[in-house]
Order: sequence, then structure tokens, then C-alpha cells
Amino acid sequence: MDIKVDIETDFLDLDMELSDISLVPDLRKCAILLDIDGTILDLAPSPQQVWVPPGLRRTLARLDSLTDGAVALVSGRPLNDIDLIFSPLELAAIGGHGAELRTAARATPIARVAPLSKTLKHELARLTGLGRGILAEDKGYSLALHYRLAPEKEEELRAAVDKICAGATPGSIEILRGKFVVEIKAASVSKAIAVCDLMEYPPFADRNPIFIGDDITDEPVFGIISKFGGVGFSVGHLADDANGHFDKPESVRAWLARIADQRNGASE
Repeated sequence: MDIKVDIETDFLDLDMELSDISLVPDLRKCAILLDIDGTILDLAPSPQQVWVPPGLRRTLARLDSLTDGAVALVSGRPLNDIDLIFSPLELAAIGGHGAELRTAARATPIARVAPLSKTLKHELARLTGLGRGILAEDKGYSLALHYRLAPEKEEELRAAVDKICAGATPGSIEILRGKFVVEIKAASVSKAIAVCDLMEYPPFADRNPIFIGDDITDEPVFGIISKFGGVGFSVGHLADDANGHFDKPESVRAWLARIADQRNGASE
């Protein structure tokens, strides 16, 4: 199904640039897929310091109702972490860059890969000793090394990660390089693969997905979203294969809130 082109004038006052594409008028024909960090939440010095602005939970809950449950969070964070951040709100979600899949709010999560080797995690965690400000985050299915507080260590850290991972079974793990973070995960899962799988389940099946993401790990999703008649928007820059972009997470939150408010009577 092709998504309907219908830009509404009152959306254009936000700092978003579009390629003549917007939402279908009836949100019951849409699925809304949202990355978290850097997309709907502002980036923080450490993952534990992210803050959910007032009103965002209400907006997401409202959109989930308007789409009959077809709102999903798509993140590198594990599902438990996602649920704690947005508590008491629980949505369909993809966690761990596709390692976990929950097809509905109260559905049993599907584990799609085994947790990352403890031995490998311990080797990688030792790299925090390269400099003050390098933080290790154990996500179960992956390990992330954050250097936002030590940006001068980027080159040294990346080289050290490459050296450790070179000893792993070829093709078994993947190194993700994001915004001030290097993350190591199983090579057999990704956000794009998980989104394709999610779109097979109700209420997401046969809908036009709208995906918004900001980082390198989101870019493969932009490449596959059109096969479902959907569109993708990046944040902070116009990514390859994205249909448009927002300037910052605040703009995404404002746009989502506007959609929820504008649709108060139209889709019920």
C-alpha cells in the first residue's frame, strides 16, 4: 500500500524538512515506530540520565489509542530499561537493536538471540580504563562503551574494540559506532530485521509505518520502510533513504503531540 501524500499546513511551522510526504489522515491505517535516545528523548551524558519531558507519556499513550496499539519503540536499550524509563506506560517495542521483540503492550517478549558472551563483555569493559569518562553499559544482548564524557578517546577506544573483537568467531558479532558510543552485539539481529518481523503481526500488519530515528543504527530501517508503503524521518540531519528530517528531539515531540491533538475527534 502506498502512503497518502497530504501535508497539513500547521505542521510546517516546526523545524522539519520534508520531501512532500506526510501522514495518512487516518491513524488507524498507520504504525508509528520511534527510536528513543536522540529521537524522542534528548541525549544525556550517560544512559541513566535521560529525562522524559512532561506530556510525552500522554502523547504516546494517545497515539497508541488512536492507532489501536500500533505504536512501537525501537531502541538499542533492553525492554526492561525501556519500560522503566516510560513507566507506567508500556508499548509494543523492539529492544537490544532487534534482540528482543514485543508485538503488543502486554505480550510476552520474544528473545531472538542469546545474550552476549560474559567473557567478551568483561574484556570490553576493561577498556573503561583507557580514560576517565568512558562508561560501560551492559545491555544483556550487547555491551556499549560510551565516551561522551571523554571524546578525545574516540580513536583509541575504537581501535581497542576492533582488536578485541578480531578474536571472536568471524561473523558472530557486529560493532556499531554511534554518537559517542561503540556497541558490540550479535551480528544476526538488527533494528531493520526486527521491524520487518514486527510488521507481520497485528495490529502492525497491513499498515503504513512511519519511522523516526537519529543514529547510524537506524539507517538500515530507512532503507526497508518503503517496502511496507511507509516513510522515515531522521533527526539532526537528513539520512540516506530518509524522506525528511527534524532538527532535534524537541521538534519530534512537538510534532507527535500536534498529531495526537489534531486527531482527537478525527479517528474515533
